[in-house]
Amino acid sequence: MRIGFIGGGVMGEAMIRGILARGVARPEEIIVCDTSAIRREALSRDYGVKVTEDHSMAIKGAEVIVLAVKPQNLAEVMEEMRGRLKSGQLVLSIVAGKSIATLTRGLEYNDIVRAMPNTPAQIGEGMSVWTAQPEVTRSQREMAKSILSAIGREINVSNERYIDMATAVSGSGPAYVFLFIESLIDAAVHIGLPRDMAEGLVLQTMLGSSRLAQESGKAPAELRNMVTSPGGTTAEGLLQLEEGGMRAIIAHAVIAGYEKARELGG
Repeated sequence: MRIGFIGGGVMGEAMIRGILARGVARPEEIIVCDTSAIRREALSRDYGVKVTEDHSMAIKGAEVIVLAVKPQNLAEVMEEMRGRLKSGQLVLSIVAGKSIATLTRGLEYNDIVRAMPNTPAQIGEGMSVWTAQPEVTRSQREMAKSILSAIGREINVSNERYIDMATAVSGSGPAYVFLFIESLIDAAVHIGLPRDMAEGLVLQTMLGSSRLAQESGKAPAELRNMVTSPGGTTAEGLLQLEEGGMRAIIAHAVIAGYEKARELGG
């Protein structure tokens, strides 16, 4: 599969790494356009892909063009791409907060998939939610799916509104998880554990708990009850979290993120 990347930042690099590792494309089939000479040199050296600073070079001959630029740079990029896309090429956008309507107007083109991956894509454990324009063919959808599957799990949705919802949950969610990890480590240090030991305990606990939730087939509430003995240490700790309004705070965070995503998308 011939893939052109517009933007070779952190997420673009994560996708390149996954694509090559999964054999979705070979290094010689990938070309990356980036304004930074340092990034171009690093991507060429580390992955053996072609690099350029010319958008038209990245677009020419590509079956899929991945838009992986910062939202504030999208308008300029679309202006340079407008009129250069050929029938049959697929545009896969991972630009945060930018709707398909914005992309179709800016590019004057309809074969577009919009996706929302998240940062665990950097280690192949990402979660991507994506949707496609009606004009996108079955084979193009399969190409988009294979690219997103290379960086983790993917879910295809028929309604774009779910993308904004996913942005607030799986997109922003890692930051909330990292904050909880940070807080749990700090609390462990506060009661006397050495920091390196606290970090090891917390990280493995988070990893193991997530895997158990994935593989046990049990609801999170059931798993929580399995840990919580009446009158025990876990029950006492959970009481403090409930009295502190943890559930409500998380809900407020997700709702605020969703509303912001809708605002950014116009």
